Amino acid sequence: MNMPSNAVSGSAVQSQAGATAAVTPGRLFYWCVRRELWEYRSVYLAPLAIAAVILLGYAFVLVPLPHTMQHAMALDPAHQREELAQPFNVAAALIMGAAFIVSIFYSIDALYGERRDRSILFWKSLPVSDRTAVLAKASIPLLVMPVLTFAITVVTESIMLLFSSMVLLGSGQSVAAFWNRLELYQALFMLLYHLVTAHMLWYAPMYAWLLLISAWARRAPFLWAVLPPFAIGVFEKVAFHTSYFAGFLLNRIGGGVSAVDNEQHSGAMPMDPGMHLTPGAFLASPGLWLGLVFAAIFLIMAGGIRRYRQPI
Repeated sequence: MNMPSNAVSGSAVQSQAGATAAVTPGRLFYWCVRRELWEYRSVYLAPLAIAAVILLGYAFVLVPLPHTMQHAMALDPAHQREELAQPFNVAAALIMGAAFIVSIFYSIDALYGERRDRSILFWKSLPVSDRTAVLAKASIPLLVMPVLTFAITVVTESIMLLFSSMVLLGSGQSVAAFWNRLELYQALFMLLYHLVTAHMLWYAPMYAWLLLISAWARRAPFLWAVLPPFAIGVFEKVAFHTSYFAGFLLNRIGGGVSAVDNEQHSGAMPMDPGMHLTPGAFLASPGLWLGLVFAAIFLIMAGGIRRYRQPI
């Protein structure tokens, strides 16, 4: 009499095991990334809020725009673009800066926060490995934030360009001349190049270090992330009267300067179309590959630490 019941329960177990096996690692990774976006809404809300403020502030730039256009036409071509593109450059820089700050604070809290609120107990009950969880968290600052930054910047600056064109058209001035002097989409290509080289590749060890500290620290992870490098720099300065480590950190924070040749455009912003791209020199840089190696080591260590960490 128990055989049909056992058969039904056995088939249910087999079907559940088959359903679990059908979930591929790529799909698990995808849902882990979506979980991060659900839990940390500031990842996309902060850049969107900055973009909204920029569009609101640009309304005040539109009022004197016809006069600005007339004044710019009297300048040489290089200064024409500099004057007309300044609001667009500021908009891109603010959105990129907001995304960078969010990436820093996300990385330092990503693995620490799940232990603080004890949600790690729930996530560890799911069939998701620590490696997949850590890689999903690392993908937020290394992949998702740069893509979001570029997409939000494109939409924001396209709206700014549309409003500018409408104002100039209403004042009887040449919209085509404004577009030609602005070189907006060349600047957006430069922004994309900077996001890939600097925010995705060059900053990878920095984000991985913050994730490692986030997995290890029992309290005050930000201090544990900052104090060791600071102590090493102070020790080197006092003991050897050198600043090699501080220079190394500044070069890393600088954002992969070997990706462009800005000798002729010193002080120019990364999205300046006049800058000369040097991807070959960037890819041949030992600092890039050493940084990626250290990033991989930090992420592997973060996954190993997460496996044995308990809620705080």
